[in-house]
Amino acid sequence: MLELDTELSLKDFHRVVREKVPAHLSQTARERLTRCRAFVEKLVARDEPVYGLNTGFGKLATVRVEAKDLRLLQRNLLLSHAIGVGEPFPAEVVRGMLLLRAQSLALGYSGVRVEVVERLLWFLNQDILPVVPSQGSVGASGDLAPLAHMCLPLIGVGEVKHGGQVRPAGQVLLEAGLEPLELEAKEGLALINGTQAMTALLALLLLDAEVLLKTADIAVAMSVEALKGSHRPFDEAVARLRPHPGMAATSANVRRLLQDSEIMRSHVDCEKVQDAYSLRAAPQVHGASRDALAHVREVVLREMQSVTDNPLVLPEEGRTLSAGNFHGQPLALAADYAGIALAELANIAERRIEQMLNPALSGLPAFLAEGSGLNSGLMISQYTAAALVSENKVLAHPASVDSIPTSANQEDHVSMGTIGARKARSIFENTLWVLAIELASAAQALDFHAPLRPGKGVEAVWQRIRQEIPHLDRDRYLKPELARLCELIRSGELVGVAEQAVGALA
Repeated sequence: MLELDTELSLKDFHRVVREKVPAHLSQTARERLTRCRAFVEKLVARDEPVYGLNTGFGKLATVRVEAKDLRLLQRNLLLSHAIGVGEPFPAEVVRGMLLLRAQSLALGYSGVRVEVVERLLWFLNQDILPVVPSQGSVGASGDLAPLAHMCLPLIGVGEVKHGGQVRPAGQVLLEAGLEPLELEAKEGLALINGTQAMTALLALLLLDAEVLLKTADIAVAMSVEALKGSHRPFDEAVARLRPHPGMAATSANVRRLLQDSEIMRSHVDCEKVQDAYSLRAAPQVHGASRDALAHVREVVLREMQSVTDNPLVLPEEGRTLSAGNFHGQPLALAADYAGIALAELANIAERRIEQMLNPALSGLPAFLAEGSGLNSGLMISQYTAAALVSENKVLAHPASVDSIPTSANQEDHVSMGTIGARKARSIFENTLWVLAIELASAAQALDFHAPLRPGKGVEAVWQRIRQEIPHLDRDRYLKPELARLCELIRSGELVGVAEQAVGALA
């Protein structure tokens, strides 16, 4: 069980969202929520205009709402803002949104009752997940439309998915013996003012990117061996003289994977002076992506501990503050940076694929085919990689440089952060396939070097790939094999195989 209090780590996020560990409020979080709610009720009793408590929203902030209509105001807010479109978010994204919204509210500066946060956690812990369309957020007052869809089931409206079935939320609550919540002053606004859709998307992306970064370094090591490339660019002295941490990590990983290479010793006296940049400058390129994603991680972790509501309720100071903590710009820039960093991993990987498949560059059979001509070998895999890399270049165009005013120009600058986070996920998926193609190509090339053995880490991964994908001795249907290789990457199994052989990778 995870107790929600003041801090949430990516490890905690993974445990709850992917391993389905239950999450509950700590006693101190309950006390904070109760204290803050008591202050909100004092404000309501004063009958003074306070944004979000007894006024309209956005451009309608100057419209006063009578006390008898305050509950209806909060209900109407959820109903009117739930106008998202497109395919629903995957289950793990919705789980992440529920957890992160509960965490932000539990910090005790939004003024909601304990039971509101407990109801969010009930849906999460029961794995009864609101159906949340993926499009419709401009990332300004947070993720208004996605969060409104996520919170509709709290009031018995909308749809939820459980056990593979989509059902009306009201019916599911009835069967569970629960009444729909009647939201009090401020609670509807507190539920939807936040950045939890884009934060959940980026947190999940970071968890997966940790595996992808290590996999990219494994692919480099395999390609170096496949092409009989030099090990010298990965020397510790190179990284020491340009001390970027990501570059040092990639260099160390590749050195470890290449340990005890017979292939390297076989060409130690060759006349080749330098390798192509896609091999020789891999630490510099992969390292830059590592450092970019490290920055994104810092941004996401800060956001996971943040109050992104408006207005902020400060019971200790006896005041509220209407400000802009809901604005998604920090995450929007981070999402674009993450997408660019991942796109570059695919960009350089595709060039290594070309190095291996082109006989003029590799000295190996054309397209790594036996009986070239009758067989095309891996020719079209490079086409696919090229198409994915080209698509990534379009997707990597930053969303955060765009802004379209909303709410009658009251919200005159928006972040488009959720669009950036969605694009970054698409880039990740494309890059995953490109790395799978590189690994399959390198495994095929290594077959031609037998009986020479590659470095210990490379050999372990090569043998694991060969358990799933046999040597390509004649043309066959390759898509299912590449799909299986993608799953070995995604699950972290290939990284695990390498680490069993040579120790933990950075």
